[in-house]
Amino acid sequence: MAAMQQQILGDNLTKDDRVQFEFAMGKAAEDASDYALSFQHYSEGNSLYRETVPYNAEGNSERTARLKSTFTAQFLKDRVGSGHDTGAPIFIVGLPRSGSTLLEQILASHSLVEGTTELPDIISMALEMSAEGESKEISQYSDVLATKSCEELHELGAQYIERTRVHRKTDSPFFIDKMPNNFLHIGLIHLILPNAKIIDARRHPLGCCLSNFKQYYARGQNFSYSLSDIGRFYHDYVGLMAHFDAVLPGRIHRVIYEDTVENTEAQVRKLLAYCQLDFEPACLRFFENQRGVRTASSEQVRQPIYRQGMEQWVSFEPWLGPLKDSLGSVLSAYPGVP
Repeated sequence: MAAMQQQILGDNLTKDDRVQFEFAMGKAAEDASDYALSFQHYSEGNSLYRETVPYNAEGNSERTARLKSTFTAQFLKDRVGSGHDTGAPIFIVGLPRSGSTLLEQILASHSLVEGTTELPDIISMALEMSAEGESKEISQYSDVLATKSCEELHELGAQYIERTRVHRKTDSPFFIDKMPNNFLHIGLIHLILPNAKIIDARRHPLGCCLSNFKQYYARGQNFSYSLSDIGRFYHDYVGLMAHFDAVLPGRIHRVIYEDTVENTEAQVRKLLAYCQLDFEPACLRFFENQRGVRTASSEQVRQPIYRQGMEQWVSFEPWLGPLKDSLGSVLSAYPGVP
């Protein structure tokens, strides 16, 4: 700690180096149970990094509102029967740090399921359709998607299967696509792969959001460097998923992280039943699975389920006012929806 502090006080660090030192000192102070100092360093690291990454919270709220207005019940009903008929993909969506890697590891321990990684293909396809519409805003791909015929939606599903083949190492009949941010593309997934399974991993708002705030991401999670931004992003996520629950009832299987910790076997059995897979004891011993894991949860899924992750946010509660304010009624309603 003293050596890191000396580095921070010097004047020869790049901003990126300083950010990483702040996150490292936040973790070190947290491990030493000095939560005030820990939060101070996490906050400084996040504040510095936020200056370097573009993020517009209002723009994200507008994006989710646009997706809701496009993917209405009638819009989806008019396209029943479209898409590729494969049932091979199992999508795991949600916010980062929500328990999605745990669910991936549980499912990948089943003899019929292959775990892959966080596949970029759905996001890439959405971006490509945005470009077709000459838009730089990814959410506007839905305008292009609305013009696609049944045959074109089938072709898009076939393209997805072909593009993801490079990540497949086995001939298992099912494979996992665990890209959390794909929750923004539920409508696309449903239209091009109507038989794919979609699992929503959800964790307590304060636990999930604080865990994102403490995580230094290499790239791609620009909402995570401000407690207010994180809370609003979580709020928008809950609202969008509630919309798809309404227009596609029963389509998405939700797994509450805390329920999985408290009663693992019951939740695993429900998860497997949704995926139309027989129960296998290996799914309860997921921590023995030696497959490669490259997410921030790689160490946790090498251990049996434990409770500590559920309660870490309590030690930081005195400083979480901005997060609680931005979460609003989503916080008090959890695990329900306001």
